[in-house]
Amino acid sequence: MQKTELERRIIVYVMNLPDGAVESVRRYEKLTKKKYKIMLLWDSRVKDKKNKLRGSGVDIPLVCDFSKPNQIAEALLPYQEELLAITCRSEQNMARFVQVIPHVPYLRTPTTESLKWASDKYEMRKRMKMYDSTIIPVFTLVKENTKAERKRVVEKIGFPMIIKPTNLAASLFVSICYHEEDLEKTLRSTFSKLRTAYEHDDRLEEPKVIIEEFMDGDMYSVDSYVTARGKVEHCPLVKIKTGKMIGHDDFYGYLQITPPILKRTTVEKAQLVAEKAIHALGLRSTITHTELMKIDDEWKVIEIGARMGGFRHELHTLTCGIDHSLNDVLIRIPAKVQLPKKCTGYACAMKWFAVKEGFIVEMKGIKKIEQLESFHRIEVNKKLGDKAIFARNGGRSVFNLFMKNPDRSKLLADIRRVEQLVEIKIASRA
Repeated sequence: MQKTELERRIIVYVMNLPDGAVESVRRYEKLTKKKYKIMLLWDSRVKDKKNKLRGSGVDIPLVCDFSKPNQIAEALLPYQEELLAITCRSEQNMARFVQVIPHVPYLRTPTTESLKWASDKYEMRKRMKMYDSTIIPVFTLVKENTKAERKRVVEKIGFPMIIKPTNLAASLFVSICYHEEDLEKTLRSTFSKLRTAYEHDDRLEEPKVIIEEFMDGDMYSVDSYVTARGKVEHCPLVKIKTGKMIGHDDFYGYLQITPPILKRTTVEKAQLVAEKAIHALGLRSTITHTELMKIDDEWKVIEIGARMGGFRHELHTLTCGIDHSLNDVLIRIPAKVQLPKKCTGYACAMKWFAVKEGFIVEMKGIKKIEQLESFHRIEVNKKLGDKAIFARNGGRSVFNLFMKNPDRSKLLADIRRVEQLVEIKIASRA
């Protein structure tokens, strides 16, 4: 006998159980006075290097080979009537989420096609171009680094242009080219390193590269909740300052601050363009993360993902009391997402990269950051002796810093103090 919705208590996370997810579910238990179980579904082909399957809060660790549909079906079969919702919080594992979805037919999920479109920047742009070509830049797929191919690209896109992989997040291998020599050199470097980067992230997709016109404007992003019927509710916008904007030859998200100071009508225009992108891809029963470029009074879509944006759970909690992790589950149950009407402060996340690449010999000012009024927490990812590598070459940040303040001017002042305090010294070349 099939169980009712009230008896379904298992929440499934595919390949990743992020920080804060367990706490969000436990808070929901207190609110609903019901007990839920957390399942972590894992592909046996991927080594569990961080022992996530044995992590705190995992009630049901479930391992099977995702490349074999019968194994997924067999592993999930004993739990089918208890499954309440399923989510994937990891961009690099969306292809695996696609493999699982056919085996949970009675849960509310995005379609496998929409997830493929949202995980591939080329397919994504083709869908959006068909839906409304005015919301995206001119783009093209690049298959090889030949003189004829470069000539075709230059004639179609023109300089400056942006080169990016179709399936990697966090601005990895994103580069800007201003002339022919730039283009040849960057394509050579990107094609040579890309397959290794995909393998490092356990990606299932084949590496591909696109080139698009460079958009010169202000960058923002918005996370949204999409119901099974395509109704969309938005979180506050996040303003993004890239490494390029502070003089680095890199496109990583250096500073993310929310909520920004924008007119209501301006925000509504951004939300409308985000909704067009969502509906172009046919996304449903999911959180979406849309990156946007504001060029004068016009908004363009940089890209969209069927997941929450990086650091967004923390930023939206600190500023507006939004439990983004819980809402990620609620939109899939489905249940009404919790969106407070007022924000009570401002918050930022900073990704810190060294000014140049090389081995780190000194890290100044990091301890002093913790004395700032706006300080919330810091994640230090590199230590003395580690190699600093730019995001465009596949590197990760030296540290990630989170700050909050009810007063925006005080937060901005502390951001400036961080910039004055921190110095990452790199060994001089022999």
